[in-house]
Amino acid sequence: MEQFNFDNELSGKIALVTGGTKGAGRAIAERLLQAGATVIITARNAPEEENEKLHFISADLSKADGSQKVVSEVLSAYGRLDILVNNLGSSSTPAGGFAVLSDEDWESTLQANLLAPVRLDRGFLPQMVDRKSGVIIHIASIQGILPLYDSTLPYAAAKAALRNYSKSLSNGVASSGVRVLTVSPGWINTTASEAWLGEIARNANSTVQEAQQGVMDALGGIPFGRPAQPEEVAEFVGFLVSPRASYLTGTEYVIDGGTVPTI
Repeated sequence: MEQFNFDNELSGKIALVTGGTKGAGRAIAERLLQAGATVIITARNAPEEENEKLHFISADLSKADGSQKVVSEVLSAYGRLDILVNNLGSSSTPAGGFAVLSDEDWESTLQANLLAPVRLDRGFLPQMVDRKSGVIIHIASIQGILPLYDSTLPYAAAKAALRNYSKSLSNGVASSGVRVLTVSPGWINTTASEAWLGEIARNANSTVQEAQQGVMDALGGIPFGRPAQPEEVAEFVGFLVSPRASYLTGTEYVIDGGTVPTI
């Protein structure tokens, strides 16, 4: 059995984390950095707290030219990419369900949550296939199988499509030595989430704890009793991209504290 140095197991690897300036994306980037990788992060805006060891590229990945900019800059600067973590995900559609959603709501959500990773995969896969080495992680969501129809219907549909696409892609490139995996988190306790809970609590004249319980109830409950921490998601992604997971591909992993009530 090959022995691995967990502290430096990604030494020499080049990794890109989209949406890597905050939340789970930032935690994933820092986890890969700690494992010895050279890490590039991308988002529309620079991180509020700069880490000079994380190489930042400003780009709007919901646009085709933004994705092309990232592909070109990474390959020009580093010559290759070993690890791609498609973490970018967002939903800004209004509440009210199907009837209030416009074509623009659907298109903007699909661009950010589905087509952005498709474009980056297309840009980076050829050199991975040529080298017969590489790992692609798609960060989806439990909403792909447990949609919140009233508030985030386009996001849920996009993540469901991402899960399907990821499985299909894995089947197409596994024989070339490239691994493709999906990670579907439930609710993650990010800074944005904490601010959102604070707003809910103020509007309802309740406590943050009561607001958190209300959100968990709306999800059907979280048996573990709390949302995930970004670092918990990052730790698992760190394992999946490592040599320790060398036989894993084509699989979806759910990190939700037991939220999804079925097997």
